[in-house]
Amino acid sequence: MSHLDHGASAEGEFPVAFALLAVTALLYLRGWFRLRSATENVTLQQHLASFLIGLSLIWVAVDSPLAALDHRLLTVHMIQHLLLMSLAAPLILLSKPVLVMVRGLPQPLVRAAGPWFKRPLVRRIGRATVNPVLCWLAATAALVGWHVPAALALGMQSHGWHVFQHASFLGAGLLFWWPVVQPWPSEQAAGWSLVLYLFLATLPCDVLSGFLVFSERIAYPVYLAGPNRSVLSVFQDQQAAGALMWTVVTIVYLVAGTIVAARLLSPRTVVVT
Repeated sequence: MSHLDHGASAEGEFPVAFALLAVTALLYLRGWFRLRSATENVTLQQHLASFLIGLSLIWVAVDSPLAALDHRLLTVHMIQHLLLMSLAAPLILLSKPVLVMVRGLPQPLVRAAGPWFKRPLVRRIGRATVNPVLCWLAATAALVGWHVPAALALGMQSHGWHVFQHASFLGAGLLFWWPVVQPWPSEQAAGWSLVLYLFLATLPCDVLSGFLVFSERIAYPVYLAGPNRSVLSVFQDQQAAGALMWTVVTIVYLVAGTIVAARLLSPRTVVVT
């Protein structure tokens, strides 16, 4: 598939992606209104805003006019990656999506599926899936794997792989932020290990972004195939993409680490009996 074909496919997937996001938003809103009628929790409005902003960022990343330029500019590809993994994913988790969307589902379906999710094997698989080590490895694998030149070129030239690339960025982002946000009751304690977890996550990003900024060669020759592209323009685009990732990841992870540290250092109320 050529660059132009890929661009046309990206525009063609708009109705499908928009429909999926719209259905997800309606399902969340249904659950949100049910929760609001049953409780006076003031954080529900914050949850709704977080969820809708997160969905909006997903739309910007995968189906907006900006997204149609990702096969021409590495910087646009990097914006997509950052929106999905570093911004949309934590915002979605901060909205307590499991709690709210369970209320939005048809209740007969929830009651029928409830016993299945309570099975010991399913619970063990769930705990293993959100294990911090696995979550960190999944995010690192998605980051490094999709920025291997051959893999990135495959995503640009194949519509199916392009969709899978976006899905893996979002899925890996949700996994990565799960131990930090913990949107569902968890047996894992949110201790100082989370600060180390966030710090270690910056290292692969630093290595990749440093390579893109300081490399003296074109990392992704596939971008030279675009119309009116020169070696200089592609090289400048590569440097801009690396600098963007370096800046955004540093800020996002620093803010997250600061919030986690502040919560750990905040005085706790001690009940004297």
